[in-house]
Amino acid sequence: MGALPVFRWRYAPDGYATRRQLRAQGLRPGGQDVAAQLERPRRRRGPLVAYLYRVDLAKPVRPMTPARRAALAKANAARRLCPACRRDAGYVIPTSLGTCVPCAYPDPHGPEGSTL
Repeated sequence: MGALPVFRWRYAPDGYATRRQLRAQGLRPGGQDVAAQLERPRRRRGPLVAYLYRVDLAKPVRPMTPARRAALAKANAARRLCPACRRDAGYVIPTSLGTCVPCAYPDPHGPEGSTL
């Protein structure tokens, strides 16, 4: 296999798409290898690279089954559960904190609030 064709940003020929572009069309790469790449030059750093896939070899996205939908809902619910207080935080717990915001930064004045 030879080197991948490299195109400048926004100058890829028709028939190629990124993963996101494929997904927007209801497609997926479907096991094909990367067909080409885009490069966007940057100052003082290496170029940004995006991999391209051939649209004609792409396959349709697999449909969401009830079991997959339930598994995804369960995984998302687990990301909202605080490991310290065991409550649903109402948002995805940041991995940088590891707990909900009230557990990560407890109020030093107690539940009554400020004494000012």
